[in-house]
Amino acid sequence: MVIATDTLITPEIFKPARYLGNELGAKHKDFDTANVRWVLTYPEVYEVGASNLGHIILYNIINAQPRQMCDRAYLPAPDLAMKMRETNTPLFALETKKDVKEYDILGFSLSYELGATNILEMLSLAHIPLTWQERKDTDFPLIFAGGQTATSNPEPYADFFDFVALGDGEELLPEIGLVIEEGKRDGLTRTELLLDLAQVPGVYVPQFYDMQSDGSVKPNRPDVPERILRRVATPIPAYSIGLVPYVQTVHDRLTIEIRRGCTRGCRFCQPGMLTRPARDVEPEEVVNSIIEGMKQTGFNEFSLLSLSCSDYLSLPAVGIEIKNRLHDENISLALPSQRVDRFDENIANIIGGTRKGGLTFAPEAGTQRMRDIVNKGLTNEELLRGIQTAVREGWNQVKLYFMIGLPGETDEDVIGIVETVKWLRQECRHLSNKRLNFNITISNFTPKPHTPFQWHSVSTSEFLRKRNILRDEFYPVKGIKVNYTDVRISAIEDFVGRGDRTLASVVRRAWELGAGMDSWWESIDKAYKAWQTAIDEAGLTWKYRQVENGEWRRSNGEGRMETIDYQLLANMSLPWDHLDTGIDKQWLLEDLERALQEATVPDCAFDGCSSCGVCSPDFGHNIVVTPPPIPDYLGDFKPNQEKAQKLRVWFGKQGDMALVSHLDLVRLFDRVIRRAGIPISYTGGFHPGPKISIALALSLGMTSNGEIVDFENHTRMDIDEFTEKLKANLPLEIPIFKVEELPVKSPKATQILDTAEYIITVSADNKYSLNQWKNWIDNVQNTSEILMQKTAKTGKKKMVNLRENLLNILLVDDHFEESNTVKINYVGSAKNDGSLLTPDHVCFMLEQVSQEKINLVKAHRENIILADYITQ
Repeated sequence: MVIATDTLITPEIFKPARYLGNELGAKHKDFDTANVRWVLTYPEVYEVGASNLGHIILYNIINAQPRQMCDRAYLPAPDLAMKMRETNTPLFALETKKDVKEYDILGFSLSYELGATNILEMLSLAHIPLTWQERKDTDFPLIFAGGQTATSNPEPYADFFDFVALGDGEELLPEIGLVIEEGKRDGLTRTELLLDLAQVPGVYVPQFYDMQSDGSVKPNRPDVPERILRRVATPIPAYSIGLVPYVQTVHDRLTIEIRRGCTRGCRFCQPGMLTRPARDVEPEEVVNSIIEGMKQTGFNEFSLLSLSCSDYLSLPAVGIEIKNRLHDENISLALPSQRVDRFDENIANIIGGTRKGGLTFAPEAGTQRMRDIVNKGLTNEELLRGIQTAVREGWNQVKLYFMIGLPGETDEDVIGIVETVKWLRQECRHLSNKRLNFNITISNFTPKPHTPFQWHSVSTSEFLRKRNILRDEFYPVKGIKVNYTDVRISAIEDFVGRGDRTLASVVRRAWELGAGMDSWWESIDKAYKAWQTAIDEAGLTWKYRQVENGEWRRSNGEGRMETIDYQLLANMSLPWDHLDTGIDKQWLLEDLERALQEATVPDCAFDGCSSCGVCSPDFGHNIVVTPPPIPDYLGDFKPNQEKAQKLRVWFGKQGDMALVSHLDLVRLFDRVIRRAGIPISYTGGFHPGPKISIALALSLGMTSNGEIVDFENHTRMDIDEFTEKLKANLPLEIPIFKVEELPVKSPKATQILDTAEYIITVSADNKYSLNQWKNWIDNVQNTSEILMQKTAKTGKKKMVNLRENLLNILLVDDHFEESNTVKINYVGSAKNDGSLLTPDHVCFMLEQVSQEKINLVKAHRENIILADYITQ
């Protein structure tokens, strides 16, 4: 069943273009001929999900499989979710607009401990039972989860999923698709199909396992594996080239993975433990993917992604090679948080330039002792060298991440964060006449499964006490902005993240009480109250998880900790012990002991094996590519401001494109000219932009056949070639009607706006005769003054005579006797002097003469008329 979204996705909801499903890169495989039909969902709003690299990669990979098709769904924003519930409309796939219940399999990314409440919200909107127990022996789609949290500890959420995909999905998901295809062909029951899936390495089917009295999880039947293997795959950058959303997303750029896995061995870092071994992508493959991806997408920014980009030794060579090849394009590079000890002039060159990006480092701790305990592998000298390099290369603001609540931490270590920041500024003072400013983020350490610190206990009161110490110490320091992670959310993350199956009822109850969108600060009070109530109702005392006899305590002023009974910890069952991540539990204990001794472990990708247990036939080995020579840097982009040609284009905005906002349309044209290879001229200044000028903004939801946009090129193009390239890269619902070359020095269309013609459909609450409608329109036409109060941006109010901005108005269709809806044609001012006459203004004038409520149903701009600039 195709959902009728015309009345659902309307201009009244926020950013309706989120839900169109026809953005560049969307796949539209035939639903009816596919043997296996997937919906991959990201349980966050579109702006977050559509820019998630893992989501894009798996979407592209599944659609590359024969006989399989994959559509997408995201968490509807609250306004759309409310409309869906009011109209009893089920969750739908973006591409087909079909009910997701018509698909074979519905997959969720679970990458955050508290994200499961959003998954329950989506299942509820889909009218799908929340638990596998309720779905047993039904024909609902198979519900599964993947992602970091699902791989780490799926137990608190096990009741909600038919199966869980552990680890990398590039090879695993196509295998799952083949099993489902065979199961459908053979007419297997739901349970039989899940039993077949349980034989696939990397697939965990919770209903075939039970939690034991000691908290461990064991099979409840002999034909499933006792431990489930985490899957490992090699990154394939070509599959990263995909979606180009209409709306601005969280990561509004092309992202290419350069290295998967991290072997630095930071003892707090779960991703570093769960993604081993480290695998470099060949430099040539990265470069080619970026160059091709920028051509296909038209993005003006790209990002190289890894847990630790700086450990990709080819980064300087790859980055400079890409910048050189894209030298004539206004392209910038964004890198995630990187290691300060590897930051040098070469890396500064690739992330600097005309649009210098932000610079983020994560020292994690304020003293050398604490950095050794967490195995950060960073010395004070390396930290200073990296920051000084940044200052020399032109940065005067740096973002730093620190944590509090780490094992063995003393108050002196906490104060060390402030002392380190002050010391860095002092040592950099002589390098620039500008003050070095810092944005500091202080996070609360939460122990994670599969790390050496997984047995550690944390205290909310200690977090608060240490945060107060930092507030006092930072108070007199100027030029420092400090943000603190909310202690309440950290507490719940820890409680759920290391929980077992008994927490399923807590998660469900928290969702029922409104704990959705937990990662958004706006909802934190509501979310915390919901979680706290759910925990209380479950009969669980609100506290941090404490492992019996394993709580770490300071025993003296030097911050050393009491002796731990390692044998007791080794014998203690954990809810995630049945998941085989490749890292030996005994090694984690030994590394915990090394932390107590403040001993560090070298990075095994570069300095020899640390014997963690990962390297094996099941998981592979570290792959470190020898870096190529670093090419000479050709320098930063210099905007070409030549004016060789001015072209004026008349275009339309039809169908779904009416739901794309003006700002999104501006961004769309920018990407279109990049994909088309049009030699656009640029403005000057610190942030040069393409010389593209849309004459007059069109209100959201309004269609048009008469829009105008001007382009200025630095090199002449044949008009026919320009037109064909533009048409080839624009959506079909933005047709090109005419292209005209103008004198280079002629004014922009936006400078010579005169009038605009509209066709609008309006309605009244009651039916009225043709003569009555004509009388109202004649009254508007014949009156000389209709006043309306307008409020300026400054807040100042003034009365405006709307009638003097109206040139003509008439009924379009007069072949009726009585109607509550009519179509009207009017011509009004389109000038940029505040006299623009909008369809809403016309409705207001009709209301004044009729004394009836007049509603705008639909608006269409037929034409924009420009003044003759020669006579101006």
